[in-house]
Amino acid sequence: MTHPATQGVPGEGEALRILHLEDSELDHELVTMHVETDLPWPVEITRVEDEDGFLGALSSAPPHLILSDFALPSYDGLSAYRAAHQRLPKVPFIIVTGAMGEETAVDTLREGVTDYILKQRLERLAPSIRRAIAEVESRIRRERAEQEIRQLNLSLQARLEEVERLRNTAERQSQRLEIQARQLEEALNLQKTFLAETSHELRTPLTALHGYLRRAEREAGGSQTLLDAQRVAENMTRLVNDLLQLSRGELVQSIEMHFMNLGQLLRQVGRDYGVKAPDGVYEIVGDPGRLNQVFINLVTNAIRVTGSPDKVWLEIVPRPGELEVRVVDRGPGVPDAVKPRIFDKFYRGKEAGSAGLGLTIAQQVVTAHGGTIDVVDTPGGGATFRVRLPLPEEDDETGGDLEPSIDPDDVVAGDVVAGDVVAPNGTTPDGTADARTG
Repeated sequence: MTHPATQGVPGEGEALRILHLEDSELDHELVTMHVETDLPWPVEITRVEDEDGFLGALSSAPPHLILSDFALPSYDGLSAYRAAHQRLPKVPFIIVTGAMGEETAVDTLREGVTDYILKQRLERLAPSIRRAIAEVESRIRRERAEQEIRQLNLSLQARLEEVERLRNTAERQSQRLEIQARQLEEALNLQKTFLAETSHELRTPLTALHGYLRRAEREAGGSQTLLDAQRVAENMTRLVNDLLQLSRGELVQSIEMHFMNLGQLLRQVGRDYGVKAPDGVYEIVGDPGRLNQVFINLVTNAIRVTGSPDKVWLEIVPRPGELEVRVVDRGPGVPDAVKPRIFDKFYRGKEAGSAGLGLTIAQQVVTAHGGTIDVVDTPGGGATFRVRLPLPEEDDETGGDLEPSIDPDDVVAGDVVAGDVVAPNGTTPDGTADARTG
Protein backbone atom coordinates (compact mmCIF):
# COMPACT_ATOMS: atom_id res chain seq x y z
CA MET A 1 0.00 0.00 0.00
CA THR A 2 1.34 3.43 -0.94
CA HIS A 3 2.18 5.59 2.06
CA PRO A 4 0.19 8.88 2.12
CA ALA A 5 3.42 10.87 2.21
CA THR A 6 4.30 9.70 -1.23
CA GLN A 7 1.29 11.71 -2.40
CA GLY A 8 2.64 14.89 -0.74
CA VAL A 9 -0.63 15.75 1.05
CA PRO A 10 -2.16 14.54 4.33
CA GLY A 11 -5.28 12.43 4.21
CA GLU A 12 -8.58 13.43 5.85
CA GLY A 13 -8.05 13.84 9.59
CA GLU A 14 -4.33 13.15 9.23
CA ALA A 15 -1.59 15.39 10.61
CA LEU A 16 0.79 17.16 8.27
CA ARG A 17 4.14 15.46 8.84
CA ILE A 18 7.06 17.85 8.49
CA LEU A 19 10.70 16.79 8.49
CA HIS A 20 12.90 19.68 9.71
CA LEU A 21 16.65 19.56 9.01
CA GLU A 22 17.99 22.11 11.52
CA ASP A 23 20.97 22.09 13.92
CA SER A 24 19.66 24.99 16.06
CA GLU A 25 17.08 24.11 18.70
CA LEU A 26 15.97 27.75 18.97
CA ASP A 27 15.39 28.12 15.22
CA HIS A 28 13.44 24.85 15.27
CA GLU A 29 11.14 26.15 18.01
CA LEU A 30 10.49 29.36 16.07
CA VAL A 31 9.58 27.42 12.97
CA THR A 32 7.35 25.10 14.99
CA MET A 33 5.52 28.04 16.51
CA HIS A 34 4.71 29.55 13.12
CA VAL A 35 3.52 26.34 11.44
CA GLU A 36 1.41 25.11 14.36
CA THR A 37 -0.51 28.37 14.62
CA ASP A 38 -0.93 29.35 10.98
CA LEU A 39 -1.66 26.05 9.15
CA PRO A 40 -5.13 24.45 8.70
CA TRP A 41 -3.84 20.94 9.54
CA PRO A 42 -2.56 19.44 12.76
CA VAL A 43 1.20 19.28 12.53
CA GLU A 44 3.79 16.66 13.47
CA ILE A 45 7.36 18.00 13.19
CA THR A 46 10.41 15.76 13.32
CA ARG A 47 13.80 17.50 13.72
CA VAL A 48 17.11 15.98 12.50
CA GLU A 49 20.53 17.61 12.62
CA ASP A 50 22.76 15.75 10.18
CA GLU A 51 22.83 13.68 7.01
CA ASP A 52 22.41 10.29 8.70
CA GLY A 53 19.42 11.44 10.69
CA PHE A 54 17.89 13.05 7.61
CA LEU A 55 18.25 9.99 5.37
CA GLY A 56 16.98 7.71 8.12
CA ALA A 57 13.88 9.84 8.63
CA LEU A 58 13.15 9.82 4.89
CA SER A 59 13.07 6.03 4.95
CA SER A 60 11.36 5.37 8.30
CA ALA A 61 8.63 8.04 8.28
CA PRO A 62 8.28 9.72 4.87
CA PRO A 63 7.05 13.30 5.41
CA HIS A 64 4.48 15.38 3.56
CA LEU A 65 6.83 18.38 3.59
CA ILE A 66 10.56 19.03 4.18
CA LEU A 67 12.02 22.16 5.74
CA SER A 68 15.81 22.52 5.71
CA ASP A 69 18.48 24.99 6.78
CA PHE A 70 20.81 25.83 3.95
CA ALA A 71 24.13 25.66 5.85
CA LEU A 72 24.83 23.03 8.51
CA PRO A 73 28.15 22.06 10.15
CA SER A 74 28.42 18.72 8.30
CA TYR A 75 25.67 18.95 5.66
CA ASP A 76 23.95 21.47 3.39
CA GLY A 77 20.41 22.13 2.21
CA LEU A 78 21.07 21.60 -1.50
CA SER A 79 22.56 18.13 -0.89
CA ALA A 80 19.60 17.35 1.35
CA TYR A 81 17.21 18.40 -1.44
CA ARG A 82 18.91 16.14 -3.96
CA ALA A 83 18.73 13.16 -1.62
CA ALA A 84 15.06 13.85 -0.82
CA HIS A 85 14.12 14.41 -4.43
CA GLN A 86 15.67 11.08 -5.41
CA ARG A 87 13.58 9.23 -2.83
CA LEU A 88 10.40 11.32 -2.63
CA PRO A 89 10.18 13.42 -5.79
CA LYS A 90 6.66 14.70 -5.10
CA VAL A 91 7.32 15.99 -1.56
CA PRO A 92 7.76 19.82 -1.39
CA PHE A 93 11.17 21.02 -0.15
CA ILE A 94 11.46 24.52 1.38
CA ILE A 95 14.77 26.01 2.50
CA VAL A 96 14.57 28.08 5.72
CA THR A 97 17.86 29.89 6.24
CA GLY A 98 19.35 32.88 8.05
CA ALA A 99 21.13 34.34 5.03
CA MET A 100 21.31 33.52 1.32
CA GLY A 101 22.62 35.50 -1.56
CA GLU A 102 20.33 36.25 -4.45
CA GLU A 103 22.41 34.19 -6.88
CA THR A 104 22.38 31.18 -4.52
CA ALA A 105 18.62 31.49 -4.05
CA VAL A 106 18.07 31.48 -7.82
CA ASP A 107 20.32 28.42 -8.20
CA THR A 108 18.34 26.49 -5.61
CA LEU A 109 15.05 27.32 -7.30
CA ARG A 110 16.47 26.26 -10.67
CA GLU A 111 17.60 23.02 -9.04
CA GLY A 112 13.96 22.32 -8.14
CA VAL A 113 13.61 23.55 -4.57
CA THR A 114 9.99 24.57 -3.94
CA ASP A 115 10.73 27.85 -2.12
CA TYR A 116 13.14 29.55 0.28
CA ILE A 117 12.27 31.54 3.39
CA LEU A 118 14.57 33.76 5.45
CA LYS A 119 14.47 33.13 9.17
CA GLN A 120 13.94 36.85 9.66
CA ARG A 121 10.67 36.54 7.62
CA LEU A 122 9.07 33.41 9.12
CA GLU A 123 5.61 34.97 8.70
CA ARG A 124 5.98 33.91 5.03
CA LEU A 125 6.49 30.27 5.98
CA ALA A 126 2.89 29.22 6.55
CA PRO A 127 1.61 30.77 3.25
CA SER A 128 4.53 29.14 1.42
CA ILE A 129 3.63 25.73 2.92
CA ARG A 130 -0.06 26.13 2.02
CA ARG A 131 0.88 27.09 -1.52
CA ALA A 132 3.26 24.12 -1.82
CA ILE A 133 0.63 21.63 -0.55
CA ALA A 134 -1.96 23.16 -2.90
CA GLU A 135 0.41 22.70 -5.84
CA VAL A 136 0.95 19.08 -4.84
CA GLU A 137 -2.81 18.50 -4.62
CA SER A 138 -3.29 20.13 -8.02
CA ARG A 139 -0.53 18.01 -9.51
CA ILE A 140 -2.06 14.85 -8.01
CA ARG A 141 -5.49 15.71 -9.44
CA ARG A 142 -3.95 16.47 -12.81
CA GLU A 143 -1.98 13.22 -12.84
CA ARG A 144 -5.07 11.28 -11.80
CA ALA A 145 -7.11 12.93 -14.54
CA GLU A 146 -4.36 12.23 -17.07
CA GLN A 147 -4.26 8.61 -15.94
CA GLU A 148 -8.02 8.33 -16.30
CA ILE A 149 -7.81 9.90 -19.75
CA ARG A 150 -5.09 7.43 -20.72
CA GLN A 151 -7.22 4.55 -19.47
CA LEU A 152 -10.23 5.92 -21.31
CA ASN A 153 -8.18 6.31 -24.49
CA LEU A 154 -6.97 2.74 -24.15
CA SER A 155 -10.52 1.54 -23.61
CA LEU A 156 -11.80 3.56 -26.57
CA GLN A 157 -8.96 2.29 -28.71
CA ALA A 158 -9.80 -1.29 -27.75
CA ARG A 159 -13.46 -0.67 -28.54
CA LEU A 160 -12.61 0.96 -31.86
CA GLU A 161 -10.46 -2.02 -32.73
CA GLU A 162 -13.30 -4.35 -31.77
CA VAL A 163 -15.77 -2.31 -33.84
CA GLU A 164 -13.38 -2.41 -36.78
CA ARG A 165 -12.99 -6.15 -36.37
CA LEU A 166 -16.77 -6.61 -36.23
CA ARG A 167 -17.19 -4.34 -39.25
CA ASN A 168 -14.68 -6.39 -41.21
CA THR A 169 -16.41 -9.58 -40.12
CA ALA A 170 -19.79 -8.13 -41.11
CA GLU A 171 -18.42 -7.09 -44.50
CA ARG A 172 -17.04 -10.55 -45.11
CA GLN A 173 -20.31 -12.11 -43.99
CA SER A 174 -22.25 -9.71 -46.18
CA GLN A 175 -20.09 -10.62 -49.15
CA ARG A 176 -20.65 -14.32 -48.47
CA LEU A 177 -24.39 -13.75 -48.17
CA GLU A 178 -24.42 -11.81 -51.42
CA ILE A 179 -22.59 -14.63 -53.15
CA GLN A 180 -24.98 -17.19 -51.67
CA ALA A 181 -27.98 -15.05 -52.63
CA ARG A 182 -26.72 -14.84 -56.21
CA GLN A 183 -26.08 -18.57 -56.27
CA LEU A 184 -29.53 -19.24 -54.85
CA GLU A 185 -31.14 -16.89 -57.37
CA GLU A 186 -29.27 -18.60 -60.18
CA ALA A 187 -30.33 -22.02 -58.89
CA LEU A 188 -33.97 -20.92 -58.65
CA ASN A 189 -33.84 -19.43 -62.13
CA LEU A 190 -32.34 -22.65 -63.46
CA GLN A 191 -35.03 -24.63 -61.67
CA LYS A 192 -37.79 -22.42 -63.04
CA THR A 193 -36.27 -22.62 -66.51
CA PHE A 194 -36.06 -26.39 -66.25
CA LEU A 195 -39.68 -26.65 -65.11
CA ALA A 196 -40.89 -24.33 -67.84
CA GLU A 197 -38.95 -26.13 -70.57
CA THR A 198 -39.94 -29.53 -69.24
CA SER A 199 -43.61 -28.51 -69.08
CA HIS A 200 -43.47 -27.29 -72.67
CA GLU A 201 -41.74 -30.48 -73.77
CA LEU A 202 -44.33 -32.66 -72.04
CA ARG A 203 -47.25 -30.85 -73.60
CA THR A 204 -46.46 -32.15 -77.06
CA PRO A 205 -46.49 -35.90 -76.25
CA LEU A 206 -49.52 -35.43 -73.96
CA THR A 207 -51.43 -33.71 -76.74
CA ALA A 208 -50.54 -36.59 -79.07
CA LEU A 209 -51.57 -39.09 -76.37
CA HIS A 210 -54.98 -37.46 -76.07
CA GLY A 211 -55.39 -37.73 -79.84
CA TYR A 212 -54.44 -41.43 -79.88
CA LEU A 213 -56.82 -42.20 -77.04
CA ARG A 214 -59.74 -40.41 -78.76
CA ARG A 215 -59.00 -42.25 -82.02
CA ALA A 216 -58.84 -45.57 -80.15
CA GLU A 217 -62.18 -44.82 -78.49
CA ARG A 218 -63.81 -44.12 -81.86
CA GLU A 219 -62.34 -47.22 -83.47
CA ALA A 220 -62.73 -49.71 -80.64
CA GLY A 221 -65.75 -48.25 -78.89
CA GLY A 222 -65.94 -46.98 -75.34
CA SER A 223 -64.31 -49.11 -72.65
CA GLN A 224 -63.41 -48.59 -69.02
CA THR A 225 -59.71 -49.03 -69.78
CA LEU A 226 -59.76 -46.26 -72.38
CA LEU A 227 -61.77 -44.01 -70.09
CA ASP A 228 -59.25 -44.58 -67.30
CA ALA A 229 -56.39 -43.87 -69.69
CA GLN A 230 -58.01 -40.63 -70.83
CA ARG A 231 -58.59 -39.60 -67.20
CA VAL A 232 -54.96 -40.25 -66.33
CA ALA A 233 -53.81 -38.31 -69.40
CA GLU A 234 -56.03 -35.38 -68.41
CA ASN A 235 -54.57 -35.43 -64.89
CA MET A 236 -51.06 -35.42 -66.34
CA THR A 237 -51.91 -32.49 -68.58
CA ARG A 238 -53.34 -30.58 -65.62
CA LEU A 239 -50.21 -31.32 -63.57
CA VAL A 240 -47.96 -30.11 -66.39
CA ASN A 241 -49.96 -26.88 -66.63
CA ASP A 242 -49.73 -26.39 -62.85
CA LEU A 243 -45.98 -26.91 -62.92
CA LEU A 244 -45.68 -24.30 -65.64
CA GLN A 245 -47.81 -21.82 -63.66
CA LEU A 246 -45.89 -22.37 -60.44
CA SER A 247 -42.54 -22.02 -62.21
CA ARG A 248 -43.74 -18.57 -63.23
CA GLY A 249 -44.75 -17.73 -59.66
CA GLU A 250 -48.49 -18.07 -60.41
CA LEU A 251 -51.09 -19.82 -58.27
CA VAL A 252 -53.10 -22.86 -59.27
CA GLN A 253 -56.10 -21.63 -61.23
CA SER A 254 -59.18 -23.03 -62.99
CA ILE A 255 -61.08 -24.48 -60.01
CA GLU A 256 -64.56 -25.62 -61.18
CA MET A 257 -66.80 -26.43 -58.20
CA HIS A 258 -69.88 -28.69 -58.27
CA PHE A 259 -71.40 -31.55 -56.28
CA MET A 260 -69.28 -34.69 -56.30
CA ASN A 261 -68.87 -38.02 -54.51
CA LEU A 262 -65.58 -37.83 -52.64
CA GLY A 263 -65.74 -41.51 -51.67
CA GLN A 264 -65.96 -42.58 -55.30
CA LEU A 265 -62.98 -40.37 -56.17
CA LEU A 266 -60.87 -41.93 -53.41
CA ARG A 267 -61.81 -45.46 -54.49
CA GLN A 268 -60.78 -44.63 -58.04
CA VAL A 269 -57.39 -43.38 -56.81
CA GLY A 270 -57.09 -46.54 -54.71
CA ARG A 271 -57.76 -48.77 -57.72
CA ASP A 272 -55.27 -46.89 -59.88
CA TYR A 273 -52.44 -47.16 -57.35
CA GLY A 274 -53.28 -50.35 -55.48
CA VAL A 275 -54.06 -48.85 -52.07
CA LYS A 276 -57.11 -49.51 -49.89
CA ALA A 277 -59.86 -46.87 -49.83
CA PRO A 278 -63.05 -46.49 -47.77
CA ASP A 279 -66.53 -47.45 -48.92
CA GLY A 280 -69.50 -45.15 -48.73
CA VAL A 281 -70.94 -42.02 -50.30
CA TYR A 282 -69.52 -38.68 -49.16
CA GLU A 283 -70.88 -35.72 -51.09
CA ILE A 284 -69.12 -32.36 -51.11
CA VAL A 285 -68.86 -29.34 -53.38
CA GLY A 286 -65.53 -29.39 -55.17
CA ASP A 287 -63.55 -29.85 -58.38
CA PRO A 288 -63.17 -33.62 -58.98
CA GLY A 289 -60.20 -33.16 -61.28
CA ARG A 290 -58.32 -30.93 -58.87
CA LEU A 291 -59.08 -33.06 -55.81
CA ASN A 292 -58.12 -36.16 -57.77
CA GLN A 293 -54.80 -34.43 -58.43
CA VAL A 294 -54.36 -33.75 -54.67
CA PHE A 295 -54.92 -37.35 -53.58
CA ILE A 296 -52.91 -38.85 -56.43
CA ASN A 297 -50.02 -36.64 -55.36
CA LEU A 298 -50.33 -37.63 -51.69
CA VAL A 299 -50.74 -41.35 -52.48
CA THR A 300 -47.85 -41.52 -54.94
CA ASN A 301 -45.60 -39.66 -52.47
CA ALA A 302 -46.53 -42.15 -49.75
CA ILE A 303 -45.88 -45.13 -52.03
CA ARG A 304 -42.53 -43.68 -53.05
CA VAL A 305 -41.27 -43.22 -49.49
CA THR A 306 -42.65 -46.55 -48.20
CA GLY A 307 -41.66 -48.56 -51.27
CA SER A 308 -44.96 -50.46 -51.40
CA PRO A 309 -48.69 -49.63 -51.82
CA ASP A 310 -49.44 -52.24 -49.13
CA LYS A 311 -48.08 -49.77 -46.54
CA VAL A 312 -50.44 -46.98 -47.65
CA TRP A 313 -54.20 -46.62 -47.23
CA LEU A 314 -56.95 -44.00 -47.43
CA GLU A 315 -59.68 -43.28 -44.91
CA ILE A 316 -62.46 -40.75 -44.32
CA VAL A 317 -63.52 -39.40 -40.94
CA PRO A 318 -66.72 -37.28 -40.91
CA ARG A 319 -66.51 -34.30 -38.57
CA PRO A 320 -68.92 -31.49 -37.73
CA GLY A 321 -69.16 -29.35 -40.85
CA GLU A 322 -66.33 -31.11 -42.71
CA LEU A 323 -64.83 -34.33 -43.98
CA GLU A 324 -61.30 -35.33 -43.05
CA VAL A 325 -59.50 -37.48 -45.59
CA ARG A 326 -56.37 -39.20 -44.33
CA VAL A 327 -53.56 -40.59 -46.45
CA VAL A 328 -51.82 -42.88 -43.96
CA ASP A 329 -48.49 -44.62 -44.48
CA ARG A 330 -46.06 -46.79 -42.56
CA GLY A 331 -42.97 -45.13 -43.99
CA PRO A 332 -40.09 -43.29 -42.29
CA GLY A 333 -42.32 -40.36 -41.32
CA VAL A 334 -41.71 -36.61 -41.56
CA PRO A 335 -39.29 -35.05 -39.03
CA ASP A 336 -40.78 -32.34 -36.81
CA ALA A 337 -38.26 -29.79 -38.14
CA VAL A 338 -39.48 -30.43 -41.70
CA LYS A 339 -43.25 -30.33 -41.08
CA PRO A 340 -43.58 -26.50 -41.15
CA ARG A 341 -41.74 -26.32 -44.51
CA ILE A 342 -43.02 -29.38 -46.34
CA PHE A 343 -45.64 -27.43 -48.30
CA ASP A 344 -43.23 -24.66 -49.35
CA LYS A 345 -42.61 -24.29 -53.04
CA PHE A 346 -39.43 -26.06 -54.26
CA TYR A 347 -38.80 -27.56 -50.82
CA ARG A 348 -37.41 -31.08 -51.12
CA GLY A 349 -36.84 -33.47 -48.25
CA LYS A 350 -34.29 -36.24 -48.12
CA GLU A 351 -36.73 -38.68 -49.68
CA ALA A 352 -37.81 -36.23 -52.37
CA GLY A 353 -37.89 -37.49 -55.90
CA SER A 354 -39.49 -34.48 -57.56
CA ALA A 355 -39.05 -30.74 -58.03
CA GLY A 356 -40.77 -29.97 -54.73
CA LEU A 357 -44.01 -28.61 -56.21
CA GLY A 358 -46.49 -31.45 -55.67
CA LEU A 359 -47.36 -30.61 -52.07
CA THR A 360 -47.44 -26.90 -52.89
CA ILE A 361 -50.02 -27.58 -55.61
CA ALA A 362 -51.98 -29.82 -53.23
CA GLN A 363 -52.07 -27.13 -50.57
CA GLN A 364 -53.22 -24.48 -53.04
CA VAL A 365 -56.00 -26.72 -54.36
CA VAL A 366 -57.22 -27.59 -50.86
CA THR A 367 -57.10 -23.94 -49.81
CA ALA A 368 -59.10 -22.97 -52.92
CA HIS A 369 -61.77 -25.42 -51.69
CA GLY A 370 -61.90 -23.67 -48.32
CA GLY A 371 -60.11 -26.54 -46.60
CA THR A 372 -56.85 -27.26 -44.85
CA ILE A 373 -54.03 -29.77 -45.21
CA ASP A 374 -51.35 -30.79 -42.73
CA VAL A 375 -49.15 -33.72 -41.75
CA VAL A 376 -48.86 -35.54 -38.42
CA ASP A 377 -47.07 -38.65 -37.24
CA THR A 378 -48.68 -42.04 -37.66
CA PRO A 379 -48.61 -43.82 -34.30
CA GLY A 380 -46.21 -46.71 -34.58
CA GLY A 381 -44.26 -45.03 -37.38
CA GLY A 382 -45.03 -43.22 -40.60
CA ALA A 383 -46.81 -40.06 -41.70
CA THR A 384 -50.48 -39.12 -42.06
CA PHE A 385 -51.53 -36.29 -44.37
CA ARG A 386 -54.90 -34.87 -43.31
CA VAL A 387 -57.09 -33.04 -45.83
CA ARG A 388 -60.14 -31.36 -44.32
CA LEU A 389 -62.84 -30.22 -46.76
CA PRO A 390 -66.05 -28.35 -45.82
CA LEU A 391 -69.42 -30.05 -46.21
CA PRO A 392 -72.22 -28.40 -48.17
CA GLU A 393 -74.19 -26.00 -46.01
CA GLU A 394 -77.45 -27.97 -46.41
CA ASP A 395 -75.79 -31.00 -44.83
CA ASP A 396 -74.76 -28.91 -41.81
CA GLU A 397 -78.26 -27.51 -41.43
CA THR A 398 -80.19 -30.80 -41.75
CA GLY A 399 -77.70 -32.88 -39.84
CA GLY A 400 -78.38 -35.74 -42.31
CA ASP A 401 -76.20 -38.84 -42.43
CA LEU A 402 -73.41 -38.53 -44.91
CA GLU A 403 -72.77 -42.23 -45.13
CA PRO A 404 -75.30 -44.67 -43.63
CA SER A 405 -72.87 -47.56 -43.32
CA ILE A 406 -70.51 -45.58 -40.96
CA ASP A 407 -71.57 -44.09 -37.63
CA PRO A 408 -69.62 -40.77 -37.32
CA ASP A 409 -69.96 -40.88 -33.54
CA ASP A 410 -68.30 -44.28 -33.44
CA VAL A 411 -65.42 -43.10 -35.62
CA VAL A 412 -64.84 -39.94 -33.63
CA ALA A 413 -65.22 -41.78 -30.37
CA GLY A 414 -62.63 -44.27 -31.49
CA ASP A 415 -60.26 -41.42 -32.27
CA VAL A 416 -60.78 -39.76 -28.90
CA VAL A 417 -60.72 -42.83 -26.68
CA ALA A 418 -58.18 -45.03 -28.40
CA GLY A 419 -56.60 -42.69 -30.91
CA ASP A 420 -57.04 -45.43 -33.52
CA VAL A 421 -56.65 -45.00 -37.25
CA VAL A 422 -58.81 -47.62 -38.92
CA ALA A 423 -57.88 -48.88 -42.33
CA PRO A 424 -60.72 -49.46 -44.85
CA ASN A 425 -61.24 -53.00 -43.52
CA GLY A 426 -60.96 -51.96 -39.83
CA THR A 427 -57.36 -53.04 -39.38
CA THR A 428 -53.89 -51.96 -40.39
CA PRO A 429 -52.34 -53.44 -43.52
CA ASP A 430 -50.72 -56.16 -41.41
CA GLY A 431 -54.08 -57.20 -39.93
CA THR A 432 -53.56 -55.78 -36.44
CA ALA A 433 -55.27 -52.87 -34.72
CA ASP A 434 -53.42 -49.58 -35.41
CA ALA A 435 -53.30 -46.30 -33.49
CA ARG A 436 -53.88 -42.88 -35.10
CA THR A 437 -54.80 -39.56 -33.54
CA GLY A 438 -57.37 -37.47 -35.22
